[in-house]
Amino acid sequence: MANDPFEQFAIPNELRAFAEQSVTQARKAFEGFIQAANQAVGQMQGQAQAAHSGANEIAHKSMEYAEQNVAATFEFAQKLMHAKDGAEVMGLQSEYLGRQMQALSKQVQELGQSAARMVVDAARPKS
Repeated sequence: MANDPFEQFAIPNELRAFAEQSVTQARKAFEGFIQAANQAVGQMQGQAQAAHSGANEIAHKSMEYAEQNVAATFEFAQKLMHAKDGAEVMGLQSEYLGRQMQALSKQVQELGQSAARMVVDAARPKS
């Protein structure tokens, strides 16, 4: 396969192992960040009981979406570590981008709906 243009991009096993370890460490660090952020959101809710439920919904959805998006990125990185050649890398990239575009589109739509509900609720006369 001397004609394979991606052959020069072969990843040595040591580098692959280092990259996998780095991804694992990054994932653990992110999980710690998410846990701390969720605790902060919970504390914020406790301190701001008067805050509107729409803002809480948006905050929770935003954290959930961030967690989902980063998890998808870590999954993609793990798959890349095991790619055999450039063609597989390109296929994985295409698959990842397609899924992320769909997810982001859905997330933006849901956040927009939540924001619209929040505005409508805020405009209602208080009894």
